[in-house]
Order: sequence, then C-alpha cells, then structure tokens
Amino acid sequence: MVFGMATTKITITVENHQLEEIRALIAAGAAASVSAFVKHAVGVSLSDAAGWREMLEDALQQTGGPLTKKERAWADTLLSPHGQKRVPRKGKAA
Repeated sequence: MVFGMATTKITITVENHQLEEIRALIAAGAAASVSAFVKHAVGVSLSDAAGWREMLEDALQQTGGPLTKKERAWADTLLSPHGQKRVPRKGKAA
C-alpha cells in the first residue's frame, strides 16, 4: 500500500516555447519529468499566493480592516486589463 496525498491527472495547455524550455530542463537533469516540473511550479505558485494573501490581510488590518465595496471596485478597475470587467466571486472553486 502506498501512503501519500491523492493526485488527479489533468490536461494543461502551455506555449510551445515553454514546453521546449521545460524539456530542456529535464534533459539537463533539473527536473525529473514534465509532470514533476508542473507539480513543483504549482506548489511554488500556491505558496506565493498564500504569502501575498497574508501580507495583504496584515496590511489591511494595519490600515482599517477589509476593503469596502467602493474600495474593491476602485482596485478592480485599476488592476484589471482595460476593457475587461471582473466577475464577482460567489465562493471558492473546487
């Protein structure tokens, strides 16, 4: 019996040049496989997002608490690409 975290196989789409670079890293021994590289990249990205979220929450606590609807709308307008409206989130994705 193997103990560990459950995994799910998915399909992703990357630019051709990105796949070439990943395969070059594998050939150089920097990664075991495309799957291992992507798994590591996802882990790093999730850790970065958690760090930014923690930093934002700390900054908000130091400056008066959560954003108001008006402040969030202003930030969304400022941070969203031109011509794209952000769709409000109803909950967490599965």
